[in-house]
Amino acid sequence: MKLFLALIASVSCVLGGVDGVVMNGTTGQPQPNVIITMVQPGAGGMQTLATVKSDAQGIFKIEERVPPGPVLLQAIYGAVIYTKMLPPGSPTNNLDLQVFDATTNPESGKVAQDMILLEPGPGGIAVTETILCNNATKQTFEDPKNGSVRFFVAEAARGNIQVTVSSPNGMPIQRPAEKTKSKGVYKVDYALKPGETRFDIAYSLPAGDTFRGERIDAGTPLRLVTPGSVTLSGDGVDMLGQEPQTQARIYDVKNASYAVKIEGTGSLRSTDASAQGEQDDGHPQVESDAARIYTQKTFAVSDFYWVLGLAFAVLGLGGVMLYRKGAA
Repeated sequence: MKLFLALIASVSCVLGGVDGVVMNGTTGQPQPNVIITMVQPGAGGMQTLATVKSDAQGIFKIEERVPPGPVLLQAIYGAVIYTKMLPPGSPTNNLDLQVFDATTNPESGKVAQDMILLEPGPGGIAVTETILCNNATKQTFEDPKNGSVRFFVAEAARGNIQVTVSSPNGMPIQRPAEKTKSKGVYKVDYALKPGETRFDIAYSLPAGDTFRGERIDAGTPLRLVTPGSVTLSGDGVDMLGQEPQTQARIYDVKNASYAVKIEGTGSLRSTDASAQGEQDDGHPQVESDAARIYTQKTFAVSDFYWVLGLAFAVLGLGGVMLYRKGAA
């Protein structure tokens, strides 16, 4: 009987359409005239299955049947795309699609945490910077002129700068790093929806014993993370401690401009690869747990797990891993 009901549910999912209402999360009211597109990710990219528009009451209905596999509903409002994923077997009726009004108020686009992972080796220094933005408002922040986030990259950086953005309830996507008028400073133009958005920036530097950087936002905590076999030293850079399982070292940076001396070589990827191997299903692994933000100079051993969990999440992203392997 259970098997029969499951079969019926599966068939109805394949044959049925999709309907629901578009709600404006800023005003709390239904939002009319929003374009909704049903797409399906595949090997060749996103395939558009259907496109409709919400009516005067915000109601939309897609007559086309939902194919097997995951499907995405994308609502375009104010030039921003809002995505809702429909996993196989999930309900497709009476759905809520949420959109938000836009704002240029920088208070909605504050950076909550900045972390730079350094992995020096004989062939160079692999650098992965992770910037977390927490939009606690009910508006989407966008600033095309100055970018949603800004970061510094040394002139000696080799190859392309790879930027992967993970937005609330969205899939990781690639965005270009754009140069600004300030030397070494880049920006990323991406709308920050309410919730947490993560930017993962990956590049490499020539082999050396020094790493130099600049803090773009003096009010944002900045952490340097290295494998346990690598130590850093420099003015205004204090070691906070080591994560007990991987022995990764975490440093706090105080100065606006800083230079650290690097001693030793190592990588956290070997630890991450073994952890992912236990759950490898042939797809990129993405960490979805929210990171805990700490600004204290000293904290308990358990507090280091958020840093290393974030580091592993960065390394597990498909785009970053492809970049590191040279396959991008």
